[in-house]
Amino acid sequence: MRALRQLLISTITLSHLCINAVDAQAGSPSQWPLHDNGLNDVVQWDHYSFKVNGKRLFVFSGELHYWRIPVPEVWEDILEKIKAAGFTAFAFYGHWGYHSPNNKTLDFSTGAHDFSKLFDIAKRVGLYVIVRPGPYVNAEANAGGFPLWLTTGAYGELRNDDPRYLTALEPYFSEFSRITSEHLVTKGGNVLVYQIENEYGEQWNRSNRSADERIPNVSAANYMAALEKMARDNGIDVPLIHNDPNMNTKAWSKDFAPNATGNVDVAGLDSYPSCWSCNLDECTGTNGEYVAYQVVNYYDHFAETSPTQPSFFPEFQGGSYNPWGGPEGGCPGDIGADFANLFYRNLISQRVTAISLYMMYGGTNWGALAAPVVATSYDYSSPISESRQIGSKFYETKNLALFTRVAEDLIMTDRLGNSTGYTTNQNVVASELRNPDTNGAFYVTSHSYSPSGTKESFKLHVSTSIGNLTIPQSNGSILLNGHQSKIVVTDFRFGDGILTYSTAEVLTYAIVDGSPILALWAGTGDSVEFHLKDATNGTVSRIEATTKATFHRDEHGILVNLASISGFNVLEFDNGVKMIIADKPTAYLFWAPNLSNDPFAPVDQSILVHGPYLVRSASITDNILSLTGDIANATTISAFAPKAVTRISWNGHPVQTHLTPHGILKATLPGPQPNITLPLLSSWKVHDALPELHPLYNDSGPAWTSATHTTTSNPTKPLTLPVLYVDDYAIHNSFHIFRARFTGPATSLSLSIAGGLAFGYSAWLNGHHLTSYLGSPSAGTSNLTLPFPNNTLSANGTNILVIAMDNTGHDLRAAAVSPRGILAARLHGADAHFSSWKISRAAGGDDGGYALDPVRAPLNEGGLVAERLGWHLPGFNDSAWEYGAPSTGFEGAGISFYRTSFKLDVPQGLDVGLRFVFQALGSRKVRVQLFVNGWQYGRFNAWVGKERGFAVPPGVLDYVGENVVGVSVWGQGEGERAKVGVGLEMVYAVESSWDARFEGGGMRTGWSEERLRYG
Repeated sequence: MRALRQLLISTITLSHLCINAVDAQAGSPSQWPLHDNGLNDVVQWDHYSFKVNGKRLFVFSGELHYWRIPVPEVWEDILEKIKAAGFTAFAFYGHWGYHSPNNKTLDFSTGAHDFSKLFDIAKRVGLYVIVRPGPYVNAEANAGGFPLWLTTGAYGELRNDDPRYLTALEPYFSEFSRITSEHLVTKGGNVLVYQIENEYGEQWNRSNRSADERIPNVSAANYMAALEKMARDNGIDVPLIHNDPNMNTKAWSKDFAPNATGNVDVAGLDSYPSCWSCNLDECTGTNGEYVAYQVVNYYDHFAETSPTQPSFFPEFQGGSYNPWGGPEGGCPGDIGADFANLFYRNLISQRVTAISLYMMYGGTNWGALAAPVVATSYDYSSPISESRQIGSKFYETKNLALFTRVAEDLIMTDRLGNSTGYTTNQNVVASELRNPDTNGAFYVTSHSYSPSGTKESFKLHVSTSIGNLTIPQSNGSILLNGHQSKIVVTDFRFGDGILTYSTAEVLTYAIVDGSPILALWAGTGDSVEFHLKDATNGTVSRIEATTKATFHRDEHGILVNLASISGFNVLEFDNGVKMIIADKPTAYLFWAPNLSNDPFAPVDQSILVHGPYLVRSASITDNILSLTGDIANATTISAFAPKAVTRISWNGHPVQTHLTPHGILKATLPGPQPNITLPLLSSWKVHDALPELHPLYNDSGPAWTSATHTTTSNPTKPLTLPVLYVDDYAIHNSFHIFRARFTGPATSLSLSIAGGLAFGYSAWLNGHHLTSYLGSPSAGTSNLTLPFPNNTLSANGTNILVIAMDNTGHDLRAAAVSPRGILAARLHGADAHFSSWKISRAAGGDDGGYALDPVRAPLNEGGLVAERLGWHLPGFNDSAWEYGAPSTGFEGAGISFYRTSFKLDVPQGLDVGLRFVFQALGSRKVRVQLFVNGWQYGRFNAWVGKERGFAVPPGVLDYVGENVVGVSVWGQGEGERAKVGVGLEMVYAVESSWDARFEGGGMRTGWSEERLRYG
């Protein structure tokens, strides 16, 4: 076999002189050592791939964040979709700040804080898990996932071996590790690998120097070693991994620096070849000038830094976040289905066998989860949308993932060349990957200039077990239609069958009743040619065929041509092989559900199903095939199942089934009847939400903290005293009110305030509006001088200044300690001075309200009186309030809070995506907070932001009961009317086996009298 392989390589090189020489990494598989971590051999790895219990695994994974979708029942829906897409794994970040409301408390048990439920679902569904605990996760989250009490500067420099920092993180990291340790693959669970830190390329003080000049960063190395020890001491015995933030740092790989402190078992790379933000200007400093669809050379990086390890992306771009001021709905046009097609195949062309997409499901930045770089939505233009809907990007990703799940030869390949010499068109390049043991090969084709979107036809020079060929051999060609890549297989093994080659891509295959069923796909209207070994005759199922096929027998098997693909065609051959050839839209709705919960999804325990919007699971009992899933309209199910099966059950209900002459089970399902009338949001009640403006307001209660500090541990020192950084007083997120008293004939006030990108504030003197800073998506601080009109000063000499401030979150990485609050406040005028400062805090005290509301806190609430008194919560009595709607609004600068309620009754068997939509009907100088059943689920900023729709999941919304909506409207324009339209919209409705009517009452805990203390 080795001699044959060398002969094939030589023949290729002689026949196609433009093809690159044999890749430097290609060689005998025996030259690549098989590694384990020295603790066990359950998970191993080598130059080619990961192995689990001795079997090679193509890791196709996608990320979700449980803390961004804080409803455990919804996790099941998302993971079932990830599994259905052909993935073998999913990944998730932890969030130290979500679990730690203060430096004395950890919560891993209340509501969604109990992330162990993810492991239970993964076990049932059949997915491996990549766990990424942090302690820092970035994730465009508030302070990058650090607890906000860590941002004061009192814990030293973050992310190094400072004992103060290590002591602070140890309880979280150790307990997170201990909980995870109970679910490792080494103990019969599904956790595959464990990531230490995140995007921490700090191993070298001078990372761009040559290898013999590398200078270790001792503090960073000690830090990584400490994290590894904590993980190991708390039961983590699977491989430890890391994701290098770019290709320059070359950090933590045992291959690159064998004896360096802090190295992990498997070093991976983190990459966003398109811009990670919908604001392309954010990426020019790292990516250079933005060029759409420009692929990146990773192959040489892995060859240098980790040659004896699998080429692994713990993070690869699944989408982009939408920053403040970004386009409404994000930027799916840049990173949609075409992006998925081209870039994920490009990874395969570079021998990557482990990929985790960031994000697979983004979710929502409810409460104060978000850092200033990103608005409330975290849809991320992901394959699964924020409202849990799937579409073309999901299906495009599915088509590739299903292939990687069954292409066993792909998990162990050498790249033998990468050149336009493989093709008859200089505008098309191909990479040849070949399995050194079986000689099965994969030719990944794309435009030679990857940003090109031209339509290109070509023939491909391939080397097969029946000789060197140029395919297609007959009339026709292979087509790249726009931003597209295609993987052409040769000597592809599927069960007992061998596909010598195919100009259509392999979708998947299953072994049913001992015989293989292979599915291929191509573009609508494309011609297809393939050669099947060891067959002499083929027939076309006229019931299923929409395209004429011709068959030509030769000494090796049978050559088949189809002139123009449309729909799907079923062909049968005398060697027992059945083949499906589908066009792209049809292939989108093909599924390969497995009859087991094995993440490998063994092909002899799979069936093929076409038709539904989603197929979640399949099981066979006696003669019944039970399928679960979703349909969006009237659907015909075509199932390729064992002969013993004669009936289909859909979502627990038997459906009329008939068997075609070619053994395909057929059933027709009527479309869902979403008889849902969404309520108009009416009968609003309103209350003033800024009583602090009144001169007689009493700010002596527990809702108020006296700001008296004259020193701070923050490295950024204030320009005036007292210290007015909110974090110094254990006040961290969302909305703050500063209330100050001063005497003396002041003429003006100079203010410097830091609140993060897009933050804003309004200031009043003795109830008179002075000014409002409206915010900017590119500025996190404001420096203004506020003149005091003569009629605003108090006659008795005591004046009250009120500043309402919107904190959009803490910055990322080392900048997490950048202060939030007032940097400087200077009065101008003889003898004018402040006598006191007070700051409002969230109800409940120093833990951000955790003691009052452990399910939602500590990131849900801020210091607005409506939040402190619980006006946003179910059960609050608003009977004494006046009627008034946000669409009517109010005049001038101020804040009003509006409440209403409505009932939902989503019919049984439907899954419905709902969102709230806002519109500024008057002034654009308006900021809005949305509360749904007590959860802060949206921030609408008509001046800075463009996002106006906010998806709210079931669980937060009660799909079968009463729902309470609270809306705070903050008008920042003097003499302008603040009025806002609020509506409820249905994004989609599908018939589903997933039950959206779950009880979920524990998510929607209500008001208590304890709140009254915080007025």
